[in-house]
Amino acid sequence: MTDLRIFTEPQQGATYDDLLAVAKATEELGFDAFFRSDHYLAMGGDGLPGPTDAWTTLAGLARETSTIRLGTLVSSVTYRHPGILAIQAAQVDQMSGGRVELGLGTGWFQREHEAYGIPFPDKRFGMLEEQLEVLTGLWGTALGETFDFHGAQYDLTESPALPKPTQPTIPVIVGGGGKRRTPQLAARFAAEYNQAFPALDSIADRFREVQSVADESGRTTPLTRSVALVLCVGKDEAEFTRRAAAIGREPAELRQNGIAGTVPEAVETLNRVVADGAERVYLQVLDLADLDHLDLVAREVAPHVG
Repeated sequence: MTDLRIFTEPQQGATYDDLLAVAKATEELGFDAFFRSDHYLAMGGDGLPGPTDAWTTLAGLARETSTIRLGTLVSSVTYRHPGILAIQAAQVDQMSGGRVELGLGTGWFQREHEAYGIPFPDKRFGMLEEQLEVLTGLWGTALGETFDFHGAQYDLTESPALPKPTQPTIPVIVGGGGKRRTPQLAARFAAEYNQAFPALDSIADRFREVQSVADESGRTTPLTRSVALVLCVGKDEAEFTRRAAAIGREPAELRQNGIAGTVPEAVETLNRVVADGAERVYLQVLDLADLDHLDLVAREVAPHVG
């Protein structure tokens, strides 16, 4: 059965209480996970009432939910030192009883860095590679042993590598459009490879390319394949059109690029994505006040997805 996950963009304007309501609905309606972006500035609009921090949010949700997976898609390497992120993620994993996952990327939105005084180096791929080494190294160090890492970006000496997550290690998600380097990182460090908002007709080819790189690397464990796509579904055309307008998108564009349209259309597109290799789909929900939208998808769409 394909995992369907709810994916939110709180930087566009949401309080913690807004996110809590969506997370609780996510759990009650039987979705697999609640994920959120990790941004500090709205991409269009005023963003009121302002941003919420991803890992602060997940810590709260860890204590107020009980079954859904929780994670970021994706945290940026520019925001946190990997030693601190390893502690944060491990602690939230403990708080949730072992339900945390970490999506990690290079970051791309320079303006939010400027707005909050966060350094934004021109070259960030090396930061991503080293952070993945540090994070997985810290979590994987046996109790009583220490962890050392001496790279171009980060230097750790005799770290006690504590605390440990509740899970044996926190599943890492890596995604991106690079042909070689990103798939190589996914094959080396990740539990999951994600395509973020791909063209629908490109999904199958991309998964084949990534699997080829993973095979070349000698990876022997499965790499979960996932996609993130915008969600906008109505019980009829009028409801779909209303929901499209609420998020400032055109119905035709949504149908072309997302899980969108009437219920039968959404089922058809989701099953197409699954047939193209996706084992997990992140449904990007942009109107966080519309909980009836989630209810419709849970009742009328999800049961018909292979």
